[in-house]
Amino acid sequence: MHASLPRRRTARLAAALTGASLVSTLAAAQPAAPEDTLDFYAVAPDLRHYVTAAVERNPTLLEAHARYEAARQQVPQVTALPDPVINFTQALRSVETRVGPQLNSVTLTQAFPWFGTLELRGRVAVLEATALLHHYEAKRRDVVARVKEAYYDLGYVDAALGLAREEQSLLEHYETLASARYATGQGLQQAVIRLQAEISLAVDRRYALERQRAALAAHLNTLLDRRADEPVPIVPPPTRPVVEVDREQLYRLGERHRRELRAATARIEGSEQAIELAEKHARPGFTASVGVANVGRRDDPAGLPLPPDNGRNAVTVSVGASLPLWSARYRAGVEQANDELRAYTRQRAAARNAMEMEVQEAAIRLETLDRQIDLLDTVLIPQTEEALRATETAYETGQLGVLELLDSERTLIDVRTMRVRYLSDLLIALTALERAIGTRVPLTGRTP
Repeated sequence: MHASLPRRRTARLAAALTGASLVSTLAAAQPAAPEDTLDFYAVAPDLRHYVTAAVERNPTLLEAHARYEAARQQVPQVTALPDPVINFTQALRSVETRVGPQLNSVTLTQAFPWFGTLELRGRVAVLEATALLHHYEAKRRDVVARVKEAYYDLGYVDAALGLAREEQSLLEHYETLASARYATGQGLQQAVIRLQAEISLAVDRRYALERQRAALAAHLNTLLDRRADEPVPIVPPPTRPVVEVDREQLYRLGERHRRELRAATARIEGSEQAIELAEKHARPGFTASVGVANVGRRDDPAGLPLPPDNGRNAVTVSVGASLPLWSARYRAGVEQANDELRAYTRQRAAARNAMEMEVQEAAIRLETLDRQIDLLDTVLIPQTEEALRATETAYETGQLGVLELLDSERTLIDVRTMRVRYLSDLLIALTALERAIGTRVPLTGRTP
């Protein structure tokens, strides 16, 4: 009964210290969880499907998520006390005592770091896991942007293919008219040959676009972790968004949502905790031990009459402390943590500068493309359409030749192709702006 009392007290002390440390650590912070949803522009159902599939299956994302999960598992490891140590000592020659010979002993020892050390270790591990979570979220944004860019490039190629087929059909119609005029003696054979050559060139342009589409489809399939030759349906014509961006608002959104900034912030906070942790390493650690010595009974004549405690086991309780004598080692640890804090502070400043630069570049490109599309819609396309109609009328009456007709037709096709290219580039610029701020761009009116 006397032996059990110190053992219970030591156990309660160890439990209290462990419990206090773990509770404070868990209350301080917990690793965040990934976002359940991503806020991005994708009116077309197939684009949203592609983005969702890429986020779920992309190998690069799965790797980043696995690294985050691995970092989370570090938290319970660093917040736990070291394993207790049990020692068994067998006396080769027993030590005689008043109550009997000491035959062997068992000692249980538990080490404790300085007060608050486990809590700080947990905070540092939590913040490192948080930084890796933000890196994972940044990679998710990268994948979303790459899928959308590939999709919009496919949309341009599909629209250009439609225009190429339309051009080929129109040239074949002109070739029929030229052949009829040549058959009646009203036209030249040279016009027929020239139109046939233009038809061949149109077919070649269509083949080039089809090759480009195959490459873009393979790129999209790679992002979706599918076979490169998996069929990709034709992309429907996108809707043009109304572009009205407020740069100051975008900068504020980037400060809140840009994942690289949030990762750097988590690392700065972790470095601040690491400095405090490094300072605690210069503090002593403690040990608490409880032991039981197995004492044999005395039955020798000198031990008679037997004492009252003859053969009773001995119970010991001890405490100890480490001596942090090597101060240079601990100063180096503090300096290392300070250097890391400075590095992450500069990293965050660089990430902020990169965010502002990307916002500025994407916003300028977005606004420029929007004005260029307006120019095409309000001036160039109506003018070239009217010019082609006038040229067709003049050609049918013999006032103009086939060269003028081809020139008007080619100008209209070029302008219309330019329009679908500008629209695709505008949506890609909007995607880049979305990636720069880390969330959906606030726009008014139609959305892509």
